[in-house]
Amino acid sequence: MTTSAVTLADVTKRFGDVVAVDGVSLDIAHGEFFSLLGPSGSGKTTCLRMIAGFEAPTEGRVLLHGEDVTGLAPYQRNVNTVFQDYALFPHMTVHENVGYGLKVRGVSKTDRSPRIDEALDLVHLGGFGDRKPGQLSGGQRQRVALARALINRPRVILLDEPLGALDLKLRHAMQIELKSIQRDVGITFVYVTHDQEEALNMSDRLAVFNLGRIEQIGPPQSVYEAPRNEFVAGFVGVSNVVHAGLAEALTGRAAPFTVRPEKISLYVADAPPADVSTCDVSGTVVDVIYLGMFTRYAVEVAHDTTLEVVRQNVEAPSQDRGLFGATVNLQWDRDACRYLSEGSAENNQGGTQ
Repeated sequence: MTTSAVTLADVTKRFGDVVAVDGVSLDIAHGEFFSLLGPSGSGKTTCLRMIAGFEAPTEGRVLLHGEDVTGLAPYQRNVNTVFQDYALFPHMTVHENVGYGLKVRGVSKTDRSPRIDEALDLVHLGGFGDRKPGQLSGGQRQRVALARALINRPRVILLDEPLGALDLKLRHAMQIELKSIQRDVGITFVYVTHDQEEALNMSDRLAVFNLGRIEQIGPPQSVYEAPRNEFVAGFVGVSNVVHAGLAEALTGRAAPFTVRPEKISLYVADAPPADVSTCDVSGTVVDVIYLGMFTRYAVEVAHDTTLEVVRQNVEAPSQDRGLFGATVNLQWDRDACRYLSEGSAENNQGGTQ
């Protein structure tokens, strides 16, 4: 069996009476782009800091490529960390910042220089070596920080919300670039984010954190399309949770389920004929939000339930605001219903798909 790049074995971290991480087990494969996704205070950053060695677990073990590193200092672990604030030395040039780690390790200036140039070329900053960080854009500074992490050739790179300070357009561009660089170098990336879209876009797999525990682990498509519980359904993208009363009326089964807004078709006139393969309900449009590529509708239906529906704006929806207050029909395939388990943290073991 191939040894995992990173293993958390039943790890718990307490800060006084506060349990920040509660019995988390996780395996991350070599060469994987793995995201730790969750809201603030969910334990994801604390897990990253324990992998880096900045925090020691109260209980449990941390292993890197099969070696127990729980008691080792950060500099004794073959990992590097990229932070949101870049942590660059403002008085040093880009060349000096990237080569700083090699200098500390005693690598000669002659041997450092070609490795620095190689790292800068890898992040598309060749020719920027003489500039100071203050002369660079946010995206360029982030690439310098990544080059500095890559130059020591670690086996694992840890990234703590590295794109959080960038504007939306640049953040999207950097997501593509980071994933491309990760594929090129083949190094394991462990990426912390609270941005669901970012995690879905970039990850090979992701773990959804909540209250110090892992709710679900899997590939982005699996987590999005088949959320284990209500927390995952609501946190990873937008989802409608249909509770027992309406669920039974629609499906004959009094079990809560979730259905994504894009799975629901909205009809102003009569919907197509219903059959055993569809869920059908009528309601009143109580909100209309134009979002550029698509329009989002909130539709109040039976059992005090409001469902969100999205329609792609293939044509300019000049009259859609006129749907406010209208009675509409909703229909979706029963196969789009994802039944939810009770409670939270149903899947707290690493590796489960």
